[in-house]
Amino acid sequence: MQKILLAEDDPNLGELLKDYLELKGKFDVTLCHDGDEALTAFRKEKYDLCIFDVMMPKKDGFSLGKDIRKMDKTVPIIYATAKGMMEDKTQAFELGGDDYITKPFRVEELLLRINALLKRASKDNEEDIADKFEIGDYFFDYTSQIISYKGQQQKLSTKEAELLRLLCLNKNDVLTREEALVKIWHDDNYFTGRSMDVFLSKLRKYLKEDPNVEIVNVHGKGYKLLVS
Repeated sequence: MQKILLAEDDPNLGELLKDYLELKGKFDVTLCHDGDEALTAFRKEKYDLCIFDVMMPKKDGFSLGKDIRKMDKTVPIIYATAKGMMEDKTQAFELGGDDYITKPFRVEELLLRINALLKRASKDNEEDIADKFEIGDYFFDYTSQIISYKGQQQKLSTKEAELLRLLCLNKNDVLTREEALVKIWHDDNYFTGRSMDVFLSKLRKYLKEDPNVEIVNVHGKGYKLLVS
């Protein structure tokens, strides 16, 4: 059962959300009534997702989220608040929040957002551990950065290996140009884009021996590793 840390200072709303998420979402929910209590709970347990009210006594939700991010950079965080100003939404995401919902909200909507974030987090975790791939007649070991083909091996550079791994994770689907640039180069400007084009050309050369393997451009979107 996935665990959720809920910090909400309104006792009625807090109990309502806890009961609904446990009943409908089948989650194990820990309810805290202020930021300090929630921080103490997070230090004691591992949670799959956090929901923080922004306006709370002792420690507000943004301060709480900032402290959480020092300990865990990946746990999904949803901020819930009556404040709908753009500055607040901007601050929520700048502090590493993953979603923002404005009160009053429907609990059904909150559950949809929770499930979407958990699904995305699960996919990210799967990507984190995937390191060996079959690409037609090729075998790619991301850890050693080596492509093998009929007894021959090709050592890749780090950027080449990272790019090929992303293509493999999206095999036969589109890998957007923006995703590749941000995940590998942490930037999507013109110059890094040109640099990536060079690495793509090298990967095409490495994979040219198998006619069933091809890296194609998808106009206006990105690239696709096709394996037939």
